[in-house]
Amino acid sequence: MSVIIVGAGPTGLMLAGDLAAAGIRVKVLERRAEESNVTRAFALHARSLELLAMRGLAEGLVAQGLQVAEVRPRIKGRELVFNMRHPESRFPYVLILGQARTEAALEERARGLGAEIVRGAEVTGLAQDGDGVTVTLAGGGSEHADYVVGCDGAHSVVRRLLSVGFSGRSYDTRILLADVLLEADLPLAVNPFIGDDGAVLLPPYGDGWFRATIWDRTRQGVPVEEPVHLEEVRDALLRITGRDLQLSQMRWSTRFLSERRQARRYRVGRVFLAGDAAHVHSPLGAMGMSTGLQDAANLSWKLAAACGGWAPPWLLDTYESERHPVGRMVLRLTDLLRRMSEAPAPVRLIRPYVAPAIINHPRVSEAARLTLSGLGVTYPVPAAVADSPLAGSRVPDLPLTIGGRPARLYDYLGDGRFVLLDATGAQVVDEWRHGRVRVLECDGPLLFGKASTVLMRPDGYAAWTASYPEPARTREVLRQWCGPV
Repeated sequence: MSVIIVGAGPTGLMLAGDLAAAGIRVKVLERRAEESNVTRAFALHARSLELLAMRGLAEGLVAQGLQVAEVRPRIKGRELVFNMRHPESRFPYVLILGQARTEAALEERARGLGAEIVRGAEVTGLAQDGDGVTVTLAGGGSEHADYVVGCDGAHSVVRRLLSVGFSGRSYDTRILLADVLLEADLPLAVNPFIGDDGAVLLPPYGDGWFRATIWDRTRQGVPVEEPVHLEEVRDALLRITGRDLQLSQMRWSTRFLSERRQARRYRVGRVFLAGDAAHVHSPLGAMGMSTGLQDAANLSWKLAAACGGWAPPWLLDTYESERHPVGRMVLRLTDLLRRMSEAPAPVRLIRPYVAPAIINHPRVSEAARLTLSGLGVTYPVPAAVADSPLAGSRVPDLPLTIGGRPARLYDYLGDGRFVLLDATGAQVVDEWRHGRVRVLECDGPLLFGKASTVLMRPDGYAAWTASYPEPARTREVLRQWCGPV
């Protein structure tokens, strides 16, 4: 059994590594002949870092990036503080790190696990039947696999070939991106400035370098093809922030039209869409790369189960039913941030007074924090399986004691297997010690709710929890999720 992934961005590379780790033959087809140095994405949120930790990648990436725990919006000179210190995670911050470095780590993992990555392979056609999917390549060749996943970006060829609608719209707003060196003293935080002339977002890379995301009300007539010049950026920063930030260098820049779109379907038969091929949105919130990585983590183990022949018949459908609502939520949040930044004149008058009330409201700020970080995502329980307390919830990186030794839960995830945490001492599931389930017999009580037994999905969410269940009940739940022994 095999999978073809179209697109070698973060989403496609994460998916490729996961499938290869599960023993699935996987090939990545990338249209670009060479790696791109374009690095629009710059942030990894807490849940994505947790997923990377399960795969042994988080520590190396954290060492390369900058940990930022606050967002400090300035609205007409008034500074506010939005807290991103996540008490429920090992990663209580946003990691500021260029997309290229994340891609490099994901590609090294995928190749090391046996994934094949082919560059200069442009997909031009696609046909599927009950036996698999064939993709046609520019130049006349073709490739065949059991499943195909389109991770080929906002202008996805796979999505177009499937005739899947991409509902939404292009904003009539031109966004300017640039990596800039600023001599001014700014706090170690994501620094948004919102003024009458537009909005500027300045997350720090360190050593004085910042990613500048600029919406300039006075420059909306400039064609997106026009090069970005240093003086244009300097002028926009001065007018919008009201400060001379002492811009001295610019090493990369581009401008583009922002969009708010989502694929109507994430699955058509044996073909799936993930990452920007499934959803694109405003860069405010810096959620694009993290949302795509979470798509990949949700889909990979389900595809591995299907390729392994043991997936329940309903399992592949849960990718769309779980991730489509999350994509819709991300679009709504980023659209709200855009509307607040680009407010019309009457709203701009009251914005300095309304914004503090919103940001300082405990329920609102907590909901925004959990949404931005991805830590608040929960999934519905499929109708075909047993419900239980906390099913569908994210399971934190629990400290465990196994065989008298301390351990961390996430160290046992990342290879596509379910994990059964069992603190009952009953040893009731010996027959499940095979390629689908890893059984961890824990000393002492678990710390997830009041459960003594937790069946964890490979993506770190609870499939089922129970307090001292009957052995027959545990076996039945394992059959529901993992198929017969």
